[in-house]
Amino acid sequence: MANIQQQIKRNLTNEKKREANFSYKSMLKTTLKSVKSAVAEKDLAKAEAALSNAYKVLDKALAKKIVHKNYVARNKAKLAEAVNSLR
Repeated sequence: MANIQQQIKRNLTNEKKREANFSYKSMLKTTLKSVKSAVAEKDLAKAEAALSNAYKVLDKALAKKIVHKNYVARNKAKLAEAVNSLR
């Protein structure tokens, strides 16, 4: 345990940020699964709506530096390919 006051404070803020990031990552994974399930159901309209939402969530996660830019690019490409396969 830290015995320096500033480090004790820093540990608290780090823990709060870790929990917030975990929550956001969980929501991100759920959003990605919604696109995949819409593709599995072969519902183009639902898949396109979910894809749009997934793009928004991925971009926001990148802006908040929760995920790496290559992770975002890779997932966008995979999801777009999956949705375009329905057309």
